[in-house]
Amino acid sequence: MRRPAVALAALVLALTGCAASTPPASDDDMNGTLTVYAAASLRASFDEVADAFTAQHPGVRISPVYDGSSTLATQIVEGAPADVFASADEATMAKVSELAPDPAVFATNTLVIVVPAGNPKKIASLADLSGVVTVLCAPEVPCGAASARLLEGAGVTVDAASLEQNVTAVLTKVAAGEADAGLVYATDVVGRDDVEAIVPEGSGAVVNRYEIATLTDAANPAAADAFVAFVLSDAGQRILADRGFGAP
Repeated sequence: MRRPAVALAALVLALTGCAASTPPASDDDMNGTLTVYAAASLRASFDEVADAFTAQHPGVRISPVYDGSSTLATQIVEGAPADVFASADEATMAKVSELAPDPAVFATNTLVIVVPAGNPKKIASLADLSGVVTVLCAPEVPCGAASARLLEGAGVTVDAASLEQNVTAVLTKVAAGEADAGLVYATDVVGRDDVEAIVPEGSGAVVNRYEIATLTDAANPAAADAFVAFVLSDAGQRILADRGFGAP
């Protein structure tokens, strides 16, 4: 009788060991598509955030939409099917306040002068922008509003060659040599070797505070809340910091 008892005990121990080594099941309630509308300057960092988030919630598929914050805000007000909105400034988030009643600041950013690699026009300050081909964000876009404040503070007037609807378009034109200079966020030039950045005097006084919120008509509110929480978490903040964003 002892041998069957020993065998049974061994089987119980083996099954217990297997159960202990099995990873916990994922949250079955966290699934479906999550549509995230985010400022163009967040593309690189939010792509990385999305990868980290879906690693924790494999049932969720993130569908990001990147553009100028003001463009996205207009689309949201007009009924675009977004679950989360991440804006490059508080003023633009306020435009969707009825749909995003509880936004949270999750990052900060400042402006730099961007020039092609090698700085062929030898630009050193904001004053130099008035004598070269300069592109800026349109004034209704957060980077454009910040550019206007920065230039006004320096007493500099720039006749922009073009006014772009998002900061990525400004960076693209400078990198392609279609413009001598532009104003973009400090984070936009991180890791790039086709452009150079010059930190202008007074840039520390013009700070954009990025906000994020779950929208009240989100089709996937559970995943939206979890995504917002991840962005605000230590893990999300580390990703943003590595991409050059300042703390909230």
